[in-house]
Amino acid sequence: MKYFIYARKSTDEANRQLLSIEAQIAELQELATKERLQVIEILTESRTAKEPGRPIFNDLLRRIENGEAAGILSWHPDRLARNSVDGGKIIYLVDTGKLQALKFSTFWFENTPQGKFMLNIAFGQSKYYVDNLSENVKRGLRQKVRRGILPGRAPLGYLNDKANHTVIPDQQKFKLVQKLFELYATGDYSLQAVSHAIAELGLVSPSGKPLAISNTQTILQNPFYYGALRFNSELYEGKHEPAITKQMYDQVQAVMQQKAKPMKKHSYFAFRGLLLCGECGGSITSERQKRHAYYRCTKKLGKCMQPYIREELLADQLKAFVQQVSIDDQLASKMSAYLKEQANKDNSSALTVTEKLEKQITESKTKLDRLLDAHLEGAIDKETYTTKKNQLLNQKIECEQKLQTFKQTCNRWLELSLQLISDANLAKKIPLTGNFEELRNFIKKIGSNLLLRERKVGLAWQNAWELLAKRACGCGARGHELDTCLGWQSWRDVIRTIVDNYLEFKFAASYIQTYFTS
Repeated sequence: MKYFIYARKSTDEANRQLLSIEAQIAELQELATKERLQVIEILTESRTAKEPGRPIFNDLLRRIENGEAAGILSWHPDRLARNSVDGGKIIYLVDTGKLQALKFSTFWFENTPQGKFMLNIAFGQSKYYVDNLSENVKRGLRQKVRRGILPGRAPLGYLNDKANHTVIPDQQKFKLVQKLFELYATGDYSLQAVSHAIAELGLVSPSGKPLAISNTQTILQNPFYYGALRFNSELYEGKHEPAITKQMYDQVQAVMQQKAKPMKKHSYFAFRGLLLCGECGGSITSERQKRHAYYRCTKKLGKCMQPYIREELLADQLKAFVQQVSIDDQLASKMSAYLKEQANKDNSSALTVTEKLEKQITESKTKLDRLLDAHLEGAIDKETYTTKKNQLLNQKIECEQKLQTFKQTCNRWLELSLQLISDANLAKKIPLTGNFEELRNFIKKIGSNLLLRERKVGLAWQNAWELLAKRACGCGARGHELDTCLGWQSWRDVIRTIVDNYLEFKFAASYIQTYFTS
C-alpha cells in the first residue's frame, strides 16, 4: 500500500515552530522504515487547521480519491484537522474505502468501527482545543480592558509600551492629534480640510500623504482620546493619558453631527431630462414660477421659437399615452390564461425535443466508447479513429450546447409576454395616482424619442407596446379603449402578434424542430 506523509505547523511565520515540520518528518520517516511502508511523497504545509481551505491538504485528499495512494502518515490527528469539515472528509474517505490506512506517531488507529470512533474523538478533541483557546483569548482581552489597558495596536498619537504592557503618548504626534481635535471643534473645517491643515503641521499617514477622510473621522470619533476604551461596543475607563477632555470630544461630535445634516434640497421636476425639443433638438429644461413648474427648450443649439408648457398640461398628454396601452383586470386575466394555455401546448413539444437531444448525446457517448474499443483492439487505424472521433465529439458538443440553450430560453417568451400584460394592466391605474415619478418611469418603459413641439408631445413606441397602441380601438372609433373595443377574437389576435414579436424567445413546435433538431 502507498502512503503520503503529511506534516503541518500552525503558523505561516518562518520564525515560529521552525523545527516542527522537520521533526515531524524525521519521526514519520522512522515509522515508515520500521513498518516497511511505501511512502510516495512528503507533503508539508504552514497553515492553521482551525478553518477549512488548506490548499495542500485539499490536494492530498483529491489525490487519495484519485487512487494515487491509500494511506496517510502524520504526527497526530490534529495535524490533519482541527475543524469538523476536514475531519468529516477524512472519516468519509475511510468509510468509502478510498483511505484504507491512517498511521500516527502518537496515536493508534485501526480501520474498524472502534478505530473510527476513536478517530472521531481525536478530531473532536482537536476542535475543542481550538475553540477553548479562542474563548480563553477573548476572556483575556476582556480582563485586559477591565484593567484599563488597550488590547492591540495603539491609535495614532500613542505608542505601545511592550515592556510595561501599556500605552504611552507618542512625543512626536501626541500634540498634533490634540491640535486636530481643536481645529475641527471650531466648525470652520470639513474632514478633508482639517486633514490637510494638520498635514501641513506634520501629522500625515505612513505614506507621507494627508490622512484619508475615513481615518480622520475614525480618530475624531474614538473615545480613547478622552480616556475611555471601546471594546465590543462597551466603554471602559482607561489608564492611559488622555489627549483631550470629554468636553472637547462632545464638542467635536456636535460639529460632526451638524455637518452631516442634509443640505437643502433643490426643486424637483419629474419630467426634466425626459424630452427633447421638436424644433431644434435641444434639451428641455424646467423652472418654477409662481408655484407652478414650466418646461421649455434650453435654446442652446440656436434660435428656437418653442413656447413654455405647464407641468400639469404635459402630464395630461403623458397620461393619455399610458391610457392608450392600458387594459383592465378582466382582460389581463383572459390574456394571461390564453398565454399559459399556449405554453402548456409548447411544453409537450419541448419535452419531445429535450428527450431527442438527450438521446442523441447518449448515442454519441456510446459511439465514442465503441470507437475507442475498436481502436484499442486494432480494428481501425489511428487516422480513421481520429477523424471519426472528432466528428462524433463535435456532434456531442453541439447537441449539449443546443440542449443547454433550449432549457435556458424555452419559456422566455411566456415570461416577457406575461410581464407586458401585467404592465399594461398597471397602466390602467398610473394616471389615477397623481404620482408624476411613476408616470415618468412608465413612459420611459413604453416609449422613446419623446419630442415636445408646439406644446404637443410625440413619442416612438417601444417593442410590443406599439401593437397595443395601434389596436387600442378595434372598431376604429376614437376615444375607445382596448378592453371596451376588442372582442374575444380581436384581443387574441393582438396577443398572438405580441408573442410573435418575441419570436426569438418563443420555441413553438415547428420552430424547435427546424432549429434544435436539424
